[in-house]
Amino acid sequence: METARSASPPTQPADGLETPRRHWAVLTLILALIVTVFDSTMANVALPAIAHDLSIDPADVVWVVIAYNLVVVVSLLPLSAVAERIGFRRMFAAGMTLFMVSSLASAASGSLLGLLLARMAQGLGSAMLMCLFGGLVRNIYPLSKLGMGISLNAMVVGMTAVLGPTIGAFILQVASWHWIFLVNVPICAATYFGVRFLPDIPRNRGRFDWLACLLSVPVFGLSIVGLDAVVKDPVRAVLCLLAAGLAGWVLVRRSRDQAAPIVPIDLLRITPIAYAVGASAFSFAAQMAAFVSIPFYFRTVMGYSYGDVGVLLGAWSVGVAAMAPVAGYLSGRHPVAVLCGLGAACMALGLLILLLLPVDTAFVWPAAGMLLGGVGFGFFQSPNNRALLAGAPRHRSGAAGGMQATTRVFGQSFGTALVAISFNLSPAHGAAIGVVAGISCALIAMGINVVRHFFSPAADLEL
Repeated sequence: METARSASPPTQPADGLETPRRHWAVLTLILALIVTVFDSTMANVALPAIAHDLSIDPADVVWVVIAYNLVVVVSLLPLSAVAERIGFRRMFAAGMTLFMVSSLASAASGSLLGLLLARMAQGLGSAMLMCLFGGLVRNIYPLSKLGMGISLNAMVVGMTAVLGPTIGAFILQVASWHWIFLVNVPICAATYFGVRFLPDIPRNRGRFDWLACLLSVPVFGLSIVGLDAVVKDPVRAVLCLLAAGLAGWVLVRRSRDQAAPIVPIDLLRITPIAYAVGASAFSFAAQMAAFVSIPFYFRTVMGYSYGDVGVLLGAWSVGVAAMAPVAGYLSGRHPVAVLCGLGAACMALGLLILLLLPVDTAFVWPAAGMLLGGVGFGFFQSPNNRALLAGAPRHRSGAAGGMQATTRVFGQSFGTALVAISFNLSPAHGAAIGVVAGISCALIAMGINVVRHFFSPAADLEL
């Protein structure tokens, strides 16, 4: 087992990069953020087209998203530890290469099996990049500008996550679904020019905890697989969830006494981080459940074209863009729990409006519901990310960034699995049930912040 002595941090690098190298490193990081988040979100809106073109059942085509997210969520934390040992630049270049090649393979796929294999490779390449983002931000910016770097990352991820489906919808309006994956290639190629500007981060010479890495795979992977099988195969679902729980119990016992465990159990003992992680998981689950379901709902129930769907998804993006900076300003002046609770409530209300509207309603009303949902999501994410990242000790900022990415992807995977369950429950009404699942997750995120506000008010003051 890893000891505190073996986990001691290496010699600290210089306090950030000098300009103009810092600017080029930031641009490279932003391009990597954009391409990974775009890919994980644009595929959602293409699911109906993929299902039709490849003659795939809607309940099965959702695995195009699940397979990607499943690989990402089980490999993020282990790859973070690997990156510390082989070097961030080497991991960045290898991850970008794998991501670009697998994007081409996804576009060339002619069957569900081929597409799933290509998407799994994309997920591994994406995880190789995403595991670096927190550590790169910590070493690109000087301490005096670290808050700005964290805010920029959060803004790029949040905006790209909601712009991706909109751009994907417009691509489908003028081209085939294959171009959803081909658009990644030029962005990937552009990042190669910036690899040499990334910071030189000293490698960790400590012993690698292989057992903890192996245990983390069933904890996250079997949880998602078990949820997806709840309706189709309850026995398999129970076995998967029990195995995930057992692996999680062993992992926690192994990691709890380590100074810097691969799976950052130590950070979850910090009250603001614990609340932020729980709320973030359900917030991203709500967003992803809605964004996987809504294209089906708008297309099959309300009869909108892909162009209309793109406009409606764009309304969500406008809400996020308008509210994120406001929430960032308010987060330093008002309790985080209050801001996050209001944001989650607005997101739930916006999604509820969509279900209550009649089929022949004026286009402006579903746009208003999507706008309100985006306002809520933008209002929620900025204060919550600040609580998660600012609550971690400075020497554990990389682990906090890895945990933030893992929480986001696990939440998205959980939300997508809920949609798969919805379609299995009722193929005819699966889209509407999926939106209800999104509403439920948003309400749980709101509830976490209500509990935080009334039962642990000191957590807000720790920030």
